[in-house]
Amino acid sequence: MAGEPVRRRRVRRAGAPLALLLAPLLLLVAACGGAGGTATGRGPDTAASQAAVVIAPRDGAREVATSGALKVTARRGRLSSVKVTDAKGNEVDGKISDAGALWRPDGHLGASTRYTVDAVAVDARGRQAAEHATFTTLVPRNTFIGQYTPENGQLVGVGMPVSIRFTRGITRPRAVERAITVTARPAVPIAGHWFGNDRLDFRPEKYWAPGTRVTLRLDLDGVEGRPGVYGTQAKQVSFTVGRSQVSTVDARTKQMTVVRDGRILRTVPITAGAPGTETYNGRMVISEKHLVTRMNGDTVGFGGEYDIKDVPHAMRLSTSGTFIHGNYWSGRAAFGTRNASHGCVGLYDVRGGGDPDTPAAWFYRNSLIGDVVVVQNSHDRTIQPDNGFGDWNLSWDRWRS
Repeated sequence: MAGEPVRRRRVRRAGAPLALLLAPLLLLVAACGGAGGTATGRGPDTAASQAAVVIAPRDGAREVATSGALKVTARRGRLSSVKVTDAKGNEVDGKISDAGALWRPDGHLGASTRYTVDAVAVDARGRQAAEHATFTTLVPRNTFIGQYTPENGQLVGVGMPVSIRFTRGITRPRAVERAITVTARPAVPIAGHWFGNDRLDFRPEKYWAPGTRVTLRLDLDGVEGRPGVYGTQAKQVSFTVGRSQVSTVDARTKQMTVVRDGRILRTVPITAGAPGTETYNGRMVISEKHLVTRMNGDTVGFGGEYDIKDVPHAMRLSTSGTFIHGNYWSGRAAFGTRNASHGCVGLYDVRGGGDPDTPAAWFYRNSLIGDVVVVQNSHDRTIQPDNGFGDWNLSWDRWRS
């Protein structure tokens, strides 16, 4: 109609409000970071550690030496943990030193063994760096073992040393000795002594106390005993010391006094070495027992002077052939009155050793391997300490030297 005012249609513009809505979101995206972010807040320190772990030998190495090759070092930081294990999960003992810069094992590694190393170092800001490696030690072409005495679980006398004979001559005795430990319960100082290059004995200053439990541990696997010759043993054995028995043979009076636990058990008439074949003086230890054995003069330098095929109740005192044994051939009257042997100590016995009441049978029955027999007043020199178990003829100072 002509007189009505014109109504204008209102058009909505959507663009402006949408932009306003998007603006906060864009600001939020910008604030969350990116190369062009301008946020001033600090998040966690995610930069890489400046520390570095270096493991020697390298990962995957083979034919690695069992001594001196393994070490772990830290650069621009310090080691916080090092774990080395063999294929069975046994851990290798070692220490971190030099203010955390170095780790080395306490001893040698085993031969023909695969090891795994896991080490962690931290830098000055506490950020960690880790390294993992595996390697395998050498396979030895030439080996040795130690043949030990006494046997595991054996009951022995108070004079029994721990004696180890090696199947190859040892030219690196310190390395071998470090791999062998002998301990006692109750504890007592124990020291080792080398006889030549193939025998190592251990003993305390005085005889073992009755009831002592002695443990020998051989950790020889991987030990280089001589150039190119490696040990193969990882073994532990224990034995127990029984009552104390020390028997003293007097070659002049021709009597033997047997003392057990400080009390005289019995005095026995004996016959010792005749003039020209006297018995050694000194402290000896029973190392073998035989109900019956053969004794042939040819084996100990006496030619054909004797060959007795049925010596009863024989107990070895020296490697060179000294025994304390039953004697049925000298006649009962000889015991306690004259010395008639070729260097052994004889006790009256009967042929075959079947009479349990003879002095020889009684002494055999009441003796242990490791019991001490002392000979005195004989017209011969003192037995050498490496002849049988003559260890006790060395003073403690000489033994430790």
